[in-house]
Amino acid sequence: MHPDTHLRLHHQRAGELHAQAAEYARASRPESRRALRTLRTRLGWTMVELGLRLAQHPPARPARIA
Repeated sequence: MHPDTHLRLHHQRAGELHAQAAEYARASRPESRRALRTLRTRLGWTMVELGLRLAQHPPARPARIA
């Protein structure tokens, strides 16, 4: 294939890929951000719950005399 033809086809395909990538980014961004925010919120509250459980004092146990 002639180098100029090859370069022309490369630029055309690169433009198509850039257009597809931009369309995909516009279409998927809000949903993925919402899902990420939900995941962060759930993870955050799980960590808070775990921290509170670790910070609690263990229940007092009566001493055993054997």
